[in-house]
Amino acid sequence: MRFFYRPLFRLVPDGTRIKFMRGRFAGLMVSAVLSLASIGLFFYPGLRLGIDFKGGVVMEVRTAQPASFPALRAALAGHDLPDAGLQALGGKNEVMIRLESRANAQATDAAVARVHAALDQVSPGNQVLSTSAVGASVSAQLFRQGLMALGLSLLMILIYIWFRFEWQFAVGAVVTLLLDITKTIGFLVITRLQFDLVMVAAILTVLGYSTNDKVVVYDRMRENLRKYKSMPLRELIDMSINETLNRTLGTSMTVFLAALPLAIFGGSSIEDFAIVMLFGIVVGTSSSIFIAAPILLFLGEKRLRRDTRPAKSEDPKKVQARAR
Repeated sequence: MRFFYRPLFRLVPDGTRIKFMRGRFAGLMVSAVLSLASIGLFFYPGLRLGIDFKGGVVMEVRTAQPASFPALRAALAGHDLPDAGLQALGGKNEVMIRLESRANAQATDAAVARVHAALDQVSPGNQVLSTSAVGASVSAQLFRQGLMALGLSLLMILIYIWFRFEWQFAVGAVVTLLLDITKTIGFLVITRLQFDLVMVAAILTVLGYSTNDKVVVYDRMRENLRKYKSMPLRELIDMSINETLNRTLGTSMTVFLAALPLAIFGGSSIEDFAIVMLFGIVVGTSSSIFIAAPILLFLGEKRLRRDTRPAKSEDPKKVQARAR
């Protein structure tokens, strides 16, 4: 009967005892260097802002036949619009076309006219449902709101973990998430993926996943803190990570494999979102082990164990025996 309730495959063998905390200094230094480099990339060359954040024109079109995105891209490029973005809407015949901002109104009108010509070339008889321009002031407001959403999410995470755990856990989690965000920003700069509202949603999704992963590891650490009152914090953290390693790697691999087809076959509408998700899964999983845990060790090595020290008149051996 043990065959039916034991897993057929385990990523990490039972009884694994990897000394993760031996590499805590290397992990923190590598993370700090990558984050500092990402901050530098944020200022130069900077993010490739999408239309949401730098302005432009958005057109919603209903084609006479099911839209062929390769043919539309080729036609738009042939009309000197290689920067046009395409996105599928509700039906097979509905397409959203995004154009980057032009120098003036005349240039914008000329670009819209070239879009009409490209559409007529691919699918005569199409219908333009709407044409809207995103101005500089609106895009700047959207950019501020996107950054505000990221900041509020970090604040809510800090409050949640602070109430659920001791403050050392909350500080460790938020600092780690900040490092995760900076690395993701650096990844966006290097890959030149457009940073728009979809990317804000992707980063928020990565934050949620990474927080969940850290809470699972933190829960095991807190359980072990109560169970092994005399064990040094460094050994306890290593043991807790090893005990949750199968769950951590299994969940990360499942989400990674689920997002991978979206990045390969999802098309232009969601492939950028999926690519950022894949990067965030790798970064979030590794940071739970090599960043969040070392920060907790540095902050809580004396504080989390301060109530377990024996009194001066009490035999330490008796205290340890009672703790067992």
